Amino acid sequence: MTTAFNKSGGIWALVVLIVAALVAAGCTRTTSAAGSPRPPEVQVVPVQQRDVPIYHEWIGTLDGLVNAAIKAQVSGYLLSQNYTEGSFVRKGQLLFQIDPRPFDAALAQAQGQLAQARGQLTQAKAQLTQAQAQLAQSVANQQRTQLDVDKYTPLLKQQAVTQQELDNAVQNNIGAKAQIEASKASVETAKAQIEASNAAVEADQAAVDAAKVNTGFTRLVSPIDGIVGVAQVQVGNLVNPSSGTITTVSTLDPIKANFTVGEQEYLSLTRGGVSDLAKLQLELILADGSTYPQKGRFSFADRQVNQNTGAIQLTGLFPNPGNRLRPGQYGKVRAAVGTSAGALLIPQRAVTELQGGYQVAVVDSANTVDVRTVKLGDRVGSMWVVSEGLKAGERVVAEGIQQARPGTHVNPKPFVEGN
Repeated sequence: MTTAFNKSGGIWALVVLIVAALVAAGCTRTTSAAGSPRPPEVQVVPVQQRDVPIYHEWIGTLDGLVNAAIKAQVSGYLLSQNYTEGSFVRKGQLLFQIDPRPFDAALAQAQGQLAQARGQLTQAKAQLTQAQAQLAQSVANQQRTQLDVDKYTPLLKQQAVTQQELDNAVQNNIGAKAQIEASKASVETAKAQIEASNAAVEADQAAVDAAKVNTGFTRLVSPIDGIVGVAQVQVGNLVNPSSGTITTVSTLDPIKANFTVGEQEYLSLTRGGVSDLAKLQLELILADGSTYPQKGRFSFADRQVNQNTGAIQLTGLFPNPGNRLRPGQYGKVRAAVGTSAGALLIPQRAVTELQGGYQVAVVDSANTVDVRTVKLGDRVGSMWVVSEGLKAGERVVAEGIQQARPGTHVNPKPFVEGN
């Protein structure tokens, strides 16, 4: 009995030990599994290497190609506004009407004075004709009296006529000569009167022309085709040449984009001559960040560098169908100024800025994270050009950067744009 009990107790003791061992092994596996969590998943992208264009950007201001300020040239009250603000107007289209009645009256008066002056000129010409006729008659009379003198002189020697008759003939001849001089004076006076009348006609004609111009100035018309702005003066107001701009008409297609570049950058852009600027293809980035679909071209550079800022203004022209762009808008003017050969590129989202420096998380072949400080160059679309700190083909974390701590073992997946 004792022997049997001992055997039975040993068996049970062995069973208990085996169960205890199994439980301990299970606990050990559970503890081990709990102490080794799965590595975090990150999305990586390889560092690309390719030739990329080098872009420069400048802050630009849009302006009309031609901006025509509409101002009053005469004083008067505005009777009407004949356009819709912000609309497209044609050259010669009426914009405002100033009360023309005072100017119409002045024109009528000037035309009356001109008619009077022309009448005086006609009268002066008639007087000249009359004076010339009198001169011809005086010459004829003098020739007749000269014949009498010539006839009586030899007859007196022959005592065929008396001395009195000869003396009378001589006196008549002297009187005829005097009459000729008087007639000549009348002719010259008539000619002077004609010149004075001509001058009066010209002066009155100029007055008529000026009156017509002033009458025409009562119609404020657009000098160009373009978009007309807001009226600065209301109907019924008194305007005059010192009133300032009433409205402005601008030609907007193409539209100008003015931007400034530093002197050194200008010298770099024109290293091969100013003609290099004409080769630039300009892009315009609008205030909302979108890129204007129309490409621009360089137009001209200002004649001088601003001595206060050390910069020079450049102007580009952009097609503007539909007049979407308007003067006063701001934007970035961008142009490819060269090519960087074999540049290293990474997505902008892979870069973290820290205290003025830039860092990226690199995943090595063992899937371990290494955080590096890099130097960046220009931006190319959504990519950064890396000048120092990376090599082509290395993997950088583009998604899940928060989990990519130095020395962390990660589970890298290919980066998918848009996730």
